[in-house]
Amino acid sequence: MFDKYLIVDDSLRNLPDGSGFAFEARLGYYRGLGLSMVEELAVTIDGEDIDRAAVRFHDGDDALTMDDMETAYDRRWEFGAKATISVVRPGGLAQGEHTLDLREKLRISYLPFPSFNSDSKTLSVR
Repeated sequence: MFDKYLIVDDSLRNLPDGSGFAFEARLGYYRGLGLSMVEELAVTIDGEDIDRAAVRFHDGDDALTMDDMETAYDRRWEFGAKATISVVRPGGLAQGEHTLDLREKLRISYLPFPSFNSDSKTLSVR
């Protein structure tokens, strides 16, 4: 339902230190979730799957790896709030258009199965 809003338009950029790239994202669940319930943030750029260990979540506090998020019991990602997802990739991305895919796997307390949300956008790095 909210999938088309996961990746924030015009947010793809290289990190200033050249260590990778980043983009803004929203949670695909209408109630917000504790970060420990975000099981996966799978990123693909131009058809290349990014290793889970290279993905970082930033919500204004310290950046978290996906492994760190598993035990982030005291932090939440609220509906509508933008978080920065960064990817460690030396050199970042070439300028121009790139196809970015994001897939969120969420554990919802009252559902017996995980929720999957995904978005794909073509964005430019300037």
